[in-house]
Amino acid sequence: MRTRREATMFKPAVYSQRRQQLKQRFSSGLLLFPGNTDVSMNYLHNHYWFRQDSSFSYFFGLNQPDLAALIDIEAGSETLFGDDPSLDDVIWVGPQSSFAQRAETVGISAVQPHKQLVEVLAEARRQGRTIHYLPPYRGETILELASLLDCTPEQCKSGASESLMAAVIALREIKGDEEIAEIENALSVTRDMHVAAMRQAKADTYEYQVVAAMEGIMRSHDLQNAYPMIFSRSGEILHNRDHKNRLQAGDLVVNDSGASSVLGYASDITRTFPVGGRFSERQRGLYEIVLAAQQLAIGAMRPGVSYLEVHKRAAAHMVAAMSGLGFFNGTPEQVVESGAYAICFPHGLGHQMGLDVHDMEGLGETRVGYDASVSRSELFGLRNLRLAKPLQAGMVVTVEPGIYFIPALIQRWQAEARHSALINYDKFVEHMDFGGIRIEDDVLVTEAGARVLGPAIPKTCAEIEALMAA
Repeated sequence: MRTRREATMFKPAVYSQRRQQLKQRFSSGLLLFPGNTDVSMNYLHNHYWFRQDSSFSYFFGLNQPDLAALIDIEAGSETLFGDDPSLDDVIWVGPQSSFAQRAETVGISAVQPHKQLVEVLAEARRQGRTIHYLPPYRGETILELASLLDCTPEQCKSGASESLMAAVIALREIKGDEEIAEIENALSVTRDMHVAAMRQAKADTYEYQVVAAMEGIMRSHDLQNAYPMIFSRSGEILHNRDHKNRLQAGDLVVNDSGASSVLGYASDITRTFPVGGRFSERQRGLYEIVLAAQQLAIGAMRPGVSYLEVHKRAAAHMVAAMSGLGFFNGTPEQVVESGAYAICFPHGLGHQMGLDVHDMEGLGETRVGYDASVSRSELFGLRNLRLAKPLQAGMVVTVEPGIYFIPALIQRWQAEARHSALINYDKFVEHMDFGGIRIEDDVLVTEAGARVLGPAIPKTCAEIEALMAA
């Protein structure tokens, strides 16, 4: 009998091949992968929903707490450390497979009790062997690693292996067919969530009621959020997680939400639509600018093109169109290169996505999004670009341009007269009640260009208005 935590995984050969590819990148040492443990909400046995460490999931598949894995490069061995379910485990959470049986499902035959890991690592340290591990991001993992490696938490955090991080990034950022299928499975549910939100977002409805409808669809498939939902009439707040507003006719709502697949692969979709089902003339004009910028960006994506360049092309398109409405002066190139455009587009065009919604961000955003060919800008807005390096076939990337009228930002820059020759502040002040617009899809970089993943989700003005009218 299999529990929810023993959900169907990829075939054992998939995990074995991933580990083999990882081992080929090292000539010596041990590769240590601690899995996550349960995290308590308010007392020891009341846990948050369990989420396995994504790199552990990628190489070892098992979605249970209190596991660890060790790859010995010289010996060529792969060992999982964990324990068989106790009688108490069976009583409280039901029958489970043995630890050895679970290990076999991911192509590993060598298992040891979890407590043996201490001695195995102690012997390796006595022999002076290098122990590679990824940077820990949970307090529990930091303390566990500090104990296993006999070091302080500070030493543990600073001792993460650069070579292991580079190897994991290189492998995880190129998605296999089985991973694309998982992302599209998640997107099929996410589409239903977004369609339901458009249909239910009516005047006098509270935001949390629409969020509840989306979560109901997601939970009806036994799935979890890929990240906390963003659903708000205050769309100028980029990561607004408050859902307490009452919707009014004419409000523009930003809905940034996505489900994770059964195996933990993310989806990340944003749609913006008007409460009442009809875009105003002012809303429509700016919305179509964002949509055209997104379509231009997707059309520009292909292997070898840097995402920094794609970002700048999208930004320049928005500036050119907004200049026609009186927002900017000067050429689009001047406005973009100066950073003045960030008054209404202060974030990056997108990020990699996979087992993490911001894929592998726990390994370091700059490590994942930049390489020797491109460095992070110091300009406001452009410095927030999570992905700037050249694209490769097999990457999955979000494409999410936006226009936002953030009163605090407009007022600050106007008081400082920042970019005053390029920005028409009177026009921006007129729009401080507007809110924001973001349009986001998940896109696979192919050998020939790019493909938007998942089923189509209404995003043109006509499609959105038709759906909301129905």
